Amino acid sequence: MDNYFVGIDGGSTYIKAAMIKDDQVVMTHLTNTGIDNSNSAKRLLNEMIQKSGISRTDIKYIMATGYSRKIIDIADDDVSEITAHAYGAKITAPRDFRPGMIIDIGGQDSKIIYLDSTYGVKNFSMNDKCAAGTGKFMEVIAQILETTIDQVGPLSLESKAPCDINSMCVVFAQSEVISLIARKFDRRDILAGMHISMARRIIKMIRKNEKSGDIMMSGGGALNIGLHQAFESELMRDVYVASHPQYNGAIGAARLAGERYQCMVM
Repeated sequence: MDNYFVGIDGGSTYIKAAMIKDDQVVMTHLTNTGIDNSNSAKRLLNEMIQKSGISRTDIKYIMATGYSRKIIDIADDDVSEITAHAYGAKITAPRDFRPGMIIDIGGQDSKIIYLDSTYGVKNFSMNDKCAAGTGKFMEVIAQILETTIDQVGPLSLESKAPCDINSMCVVFAQSEVISLIARKFDRRDILAGMHISMARRIIKMIRKNEKSGDIMMSGGGALNIGLHQAFESELMRDVYVASHPQYNGAIGAARLAGERYQCMVM
């Protein structure tokens, strides 16, 4: 009999789910969070079961994570998103990755997670007070510049002279971008400047004594090639991108679900 394990990451913008078997990702899926997180999670799970062709009884354990993890009724247990992201890296990091740090860019917050050599969490820093440096900030700027979130990265790479965007508050940064548009600056240069500003803001969160080991990006922000390049440029070193970056927390929760189940049956 096949044993499947599911991790559900209740994020502020999307609910993400990952299904694993034998520590391999079988399927990932997401849906808008909506106003009823628990029902959205149930609907997401049912869609995954239908698409994968398995039965509900094949899923042996479900672990929830993310800010709404406590209210996802279908979960057997929950775990903090910091721990989930660290566990996810065991599956999503490149083969030669030497654990040091995860930069996670979510919809409403950004996190720096410091890892030891066994992917254990040593410490973390989080920005959850301001939208600057988050996926929501990118969405706001993309809308002002009349483009899509999928295009902000590629467009920024075409920049010849990135603009200076100094405001650290999303409201003031928004006004600054509107001013740059009025002064006829190219939107590609504005986007490049936005990515540099975001990278610098998040890098300031990094603790000076926690800079050993490789760095990996996760979260929806890791899908933005312009932001990824800005991090590499500002840090002057390679920054790896997780496989399935948007699902890293869900994958980690699924892996933890597998470990919890094994402890139960032993």
